[in-house]
Amino acid sequence: MATIRTLTPLEAEHAVNWAAAEGWNPGLADLDCFLAQDPGLFLGAFAGGELRAVISATRYGADFGFIGFYIARPEVRGQGHGMAVWRAGMKQLAGRLVGLDGVVAQQPNYRKSGFVLAWNNIRFGGEPPSQPAAHPDVVPATAVPFAALAALDRSVFPAERPDFLRAWLGAPGHVALALLRDGTAAGFGVIRPCRSGHKVGPLVAEDARDAEALLAALVARVEPGPVFLDVPEPHREAVALATRFGLAPVFETARMYTGPAPALRTDRIFGVTTFELG
Repeated sequence: MATIRTLTPLEAEHAVNWAAAEGWNPGLADLDCFLAQDPGLFLGAFAGGELRAVISATRYGADFGFIGFYIARPEVRGQGHGMAVWRAGMKQLAGRLVGLDGVVAQQPNYRKSGFVLAWNNIRFGGEPPSQPAAHPDVVPATAVPFAALAALDRSVFPAERPDFLRAWLGAPGHVALALLRDGTAAGFGVIRPCRSGHKVGPLVAEDARDAEALLAALVARVEPGPVFLDVPEPHREAVALATRFGLAPVFETARMYTGPAPALRTDRIFGVTTFELG
């Protein structure tokens, strides 16, 4: 029988490495940012003294949670370790609305736990062409009051997450930019180094014009190479933006919740922050 417990930060590195092995391409500084939101988010199933399966069950405030990093070691799959850690993760988030970005083909299994499809997210990837000079209204995120960025983030996410957001904006290698309209923050975005290339997320903007200005500035701030952007499939302007930057679909996830989808400004979501934490 497996023993379930919270992973130490050192043990949690296994979860990130397993995610990389699955092709999920985690960011180089993701772990510290995730732990800033919830030091106890990673759970592991141990048997025979070895880690057999992992999951992240991230708590946001008292009402929302998000499931990610649901992985069992390939050689022990089918032995119940994954189900054991899944149950532990859902128990940790009991009483909350829970979201996840799951493998599309696994939707029937998630529905058994009460999850309902809200929309699909598409990961786009590729090497964008060279970008023009920076837009005059795009500034470093540090030039904007943190409260303004947090308010924008809250409009596209079901809960406040200031500790995570501070860590995400300032993590090593992360480039965070904001776009001003009449001196007020109208959007922001982050690009971060990953095991392969860079990912953009979040990318939050009032309209496609602002999102394009932010995306161009972010891409111009890193060395040439693959760039990945995760967008909600129903947001046609976001899909069109990814296409204009020469990016093509890589894979999809199913965004699901254990209840009605939260009221979000999905029209502002031109890039999802992360499939692991929402």
